[in-house]
Amino acid sequence: MTSIQGKPPRFRFLRATGLPRAYWLLWGGTIVNRIGGFVIPFLTLYLTGPRGLPVSTAALMVSLFGAGSFSASLIGGELADRLGRRPMMLISFFVAPLTMLMVGLGQSIGVIAGATLLLGFFTDLYRPAVNAAIADMIPPQDRPRAYGYLYWAINLGAAVAPILAGLMARTNYLLLFFGDALTTFVFGLIVWIGVRETRPAELQGGIPLGLGERLRALRREPILLAFTGLALLFGTVYMQGHVTLPIDMLSNGLTPEQYGLAVAINGALIVVLGLPASNAAPRWPRFQVMAASGLLLGIGFGLPALLTTFGGYALSVVVWTLGEIGGATIAPAIVSDLAPADKRGLYLGVFGAAWGLAFLTGPVVGGWIYQNHGPTALWISCLIAGGVLGAAFLAMAPAAQRRMVQVEIGD
Repeated sequence: MTSIQGKPPRFRFLRATGLPRAYWLLWGGTIVNRIGGFVIPFLTLYLTGPRGLPVSTAALMVSLFGAGSFSASLIGGELADRLGRRPMMLISFFVAPLTMLMVGLGQSIGVIAGATLLLGFFTDLYRPAVNAAIADMIPPQDRPRAYGYLYWAINLGAAVAPILAGLMARTNYLLLFFGDALTTFVFGLIVWIGVRETRPAELQGGIPLGLGERLRALRREPILLAFTGLALLFGTVYMQGHVTLPIDMLSNGLTPEQYGLAVAINGALIVVLGLPASNAAPRWPRFQVMAASGLLLGIGFGLPALLTTFGGYALSVVVWTLGEIGGATIAPAIVSDLAPADKRGLYLGVFGAAWGLAFLTGPVVGGWIYQNHGPTALWISCLIAGGVLGAAFLAMAPAAQRRMVQVEIGD
């Protein structure tokens, strides 16, 4: 494992002990980048407003962004193993700003569509590399804390960005693209100046296996594939909070403002509880926590079948947010522990792609159930899915823990 020298900064609200300086640079860069994440939350409004595109065309553009993001996880993970973590981060952070400006300044639909696809790709190309770098530099026992802090940083930035973006959009929508491009470029400078390559020394000469052989090896990892499939189910249920939940709230006489307030509870809980959860995570039994997270997710999304007042929906958000915090803190650490050093980028990329795919399956599956069978059937389906997640995570724990031991000793 590559050693990264340097004393970590002292944050009173974080337990910095044991986490290297390079990690904190990635953590700080993540906050800067996410605080400047202006484009995606307002992309649909920009395309239908100043650009004057029909809603259906704007939705297609957002789907192109999702397609680019999905492919970036798979390709970025493999390239992070082959070329290195640092090069993939730099490519992502220095090319993504150009694609943002292309989307903002593009005149024709063809240019905007192509630029949006590239934006989705280069915006998320760095993610497997960052996650693999964290696994490279941090021992297994501290990975839940490290990934938990990163998750908290992402959500802190995501909570601030829409507020700043709304203020900037009042002046000129193009400011969103220039501001997002600038903060992404700054993250690239942070990596360029302060973060060295973290790939283990034995991999610096390259990976001898071809892509086909590596993919065949991936298919021989049933634990990883099963865990990734469960992550897809987890994400599909989670997406209902952004797709069918607002529709259901409005159908029960609540207002968009009340939906916004309910969802704000999600962000507030993550900011308040994310750090304590991350500090406690190294002591948690990982698969038991994933099982509890799946159950909480299912129960939270099952509550609207019974409670249709604002208080009921708010309680629902509280419960499934607790499941989200547990799952987001522990899941990347499990994948890192399952991944041999030469396949960390690939494994984490496949795992990340499952979450990206959930942005498609969530709206499609949830919308179909809601429209054809009604909201009660949807929320009961979510409850059942949570039970399946809980049981499956517990069932796979013994085999997964044996596989982690094999990976640790280099088998």
